[in-house]
Amino acid sequence: MALLQISEPGASPDPHQRRLAVGIDLGTTNSLVATVRSGAVEVIGDEGGRALLPSVVRYAAGGSVSVGAEAAAQAAADPVNTIVSVKRFMGRGLADARRQRTPYRFVDAPGMVRLHTACGEVSPVEVSSKILQVLRERAEQALGGPLAGAVITVPAYFDDAQRQATKDAAQLAGLHVLRLLNEPTAAAVAYGLDNGVEGVYAIYDLGGGTFDISVLELSKGVFQVIATGGDSSLGGDDFDRRIVEWALAETGIAGAPDRSPEAMDEAFTRAQLPPGDLRAMLIEARRTKEALSSAERDTYRVQLSDANRVRLPLTVDRFEAMTADLLERTITTTRRVLRDARLAPQDVKGVVLVGGATRMPQVRRAVGRLFGREPLIDLDPDRVVAMGAAIQANLLAGNRAAGDDWLLLDVIPLSLGLETMGGLVERIIPRNSTIPVARSQDFTTFKDGQRAMAIHVVQGERELVDDCRSLARFELRGLPPMAAGAARIRVTFQVDADGLLSVSALEQTSGVNASVVVKPSYGLSDEEIAGMLQTGFAHAEDDRRARVLREQQVEADRLLEATRVALAVDGALLSATERSTIDGQIDKLVQARAATDPMPIRNAVAELARATESFAARRMDRSIADALTGRRVDELPR
Repeated sequence: MALLQISEPGASPDPHQRRLAVGIDLGTTNSLVATVRSGAVEVIGDEGGRALLPSVVRYAAGGSVSVGAEAAAQAAADPVNTIVSVKRFMGRGLADARRQRTPYRFVDAPGMVRLHTACGEVSPVEVSSKILQVLRERAEQALGGPLAGAVITVPAYFDDAQRQATKDAAQLAGLHVLRLLNEPTAAAVAYGLDNGVEGVYAIYDLGGGTFDISVLELSKGVFQVIATGGDSSLGGDDFDRRIVEWALAETGIAGAPDRSPEAMDEAFTRAQLPPGDLRAMLIEARRTKEALSSAERDTYRVQLSDANRVRLPLTVDRFEAMTADLLERTITTTRRVLRDARLAPQDVKGVVLVGGATRMPQVRRAVGRLFGREPLIDLDPDRVVAMGAAIQANLLAGNRAAGDDWLLLDVIPLSLGLETMGGLVERIIPRNSTIPVARSQDFTTFKDGQRAMAIHVVQGERELVDDCRSLARFELRGLPPMAAGAARIRVTFQVDADGLLSVSALEQTSGVNASVVVKPSYGLSDEEIAGMLQTGFAHAEDDRRARVLREQQVEADRLLEATRVALAVDGALLSATERSTIDGQIDKLVQARAATDPMPIRNAVAELARATESFAARRMDRSIADALTGRRVDELPR
């Protein structure tokens, strides 16, 4: 007779076989941690049962550091030392950070901007690590032991630098990162496994600081991302800012600013209001926005430090009118992603709402109108990302159970490639390619005897290198001297499951190789990330014409170089008339090369090629004759 296994409620009956793993949603506004226990996903709360941890860190004089609600309570009183929305600075340089127009004192530093606080200088990675450390300690206390690892979510549009910064913050917090997971994909995991759904689904994720939209296909245990897009400079914070803009205009404080962060800061400067007042108004704006999600009207009120009292009635209709363009930006991006996926809205079986900002009724109505069906809100939009990450973490930690036979296939948001002659971009991995992925392409040398090749890795959708994002450069040295075009150099791009890139180059005849792991010093700015796809679409025809022109210019350069070398070596094979004809065609090609129209260049290339056909044949005959001179027939290779 077998004995029953008895365990405490919520604990594994065989704990030594279960590895403790968690999913962490490291959010702009709030963060939280979740795990899988007894086959069910649960969000882990603090001692008071609160699941959401405000993503706020305060550095006080004397060296004390507070995180979460305690720090958030001091945001208005001590705005310089209370770091809010640090996620916006992850992997960014000084110029990018200053565009945010915050009260912080930034310090330029190699690799990433730093912030000057009462406790000294800190980096965004260190600030984020404080938040992750609190979540780790909360999880270990609830689960009763050290964590084997964590899956941490990031916006789909985080680039390599921002993803690497997130991994560094986790390591600093004592966490082993099992995987970085895109936030929309995590939400799909939670819905797909909890509800057993199949088909094409859209994940509409409007968080505090970013907007992401992903289209996924769920079929027979496979989660495949078809297309993804977003706007990394649009989130719930922008809706809050619109309320503050409205309040400034209604009260006449320093005049009504336009809709830019710079203008709002200038308005406060003119009125001689300290940064804490702006922070207080934004906090009150967020409260008002949340109240309007369940009421027809609310009173926006705040006490400014100079005793000005602001008490203004705000209706739902007025709020929706002042933020209509922000909402329309998300809908426009969603339509673009559907086009990328080659789908119509009616082809989507369901749309999942993620992020606290999706609680706004106008968001739910707009999404419903676009897709022709009510969005799915079965799971708490604040918790669904952490829940999906927890499911993935449980699987990666090896806690596989019955029914866990599923596969997650994510995609990269922007194309990856390298620079070729003429400043052109050769795409190696196109955007929306499933990751992990590895792709190779062969290249060759441009000049005779070339001993090295410079490899420039870029990211973006434009045809010219100058219009794309530079990620890394490295050199392949020690190539054997060969004629132009003879070398065979295979360049391999590898993107791992976290979306991080490595590039290697191998000369196949000699075995000479070089490689680089792409870790940019800082990330794309908000404007760059949000605009890369938009400018790619807008300039598609211009890029096509520019690429054709560059390709013809490169072909002209190649032919001119080869012809001049041949004339220097074997010019004696030509008569004076023939040499004059070829020189004339060279001059015509040089003149055409300077044109902005590819057709004259193409025609001049063809004319020079025809003029040198006989010369090329004579050079070949001489080479053969030189090779045979002084050798017997029986010595020749058979």
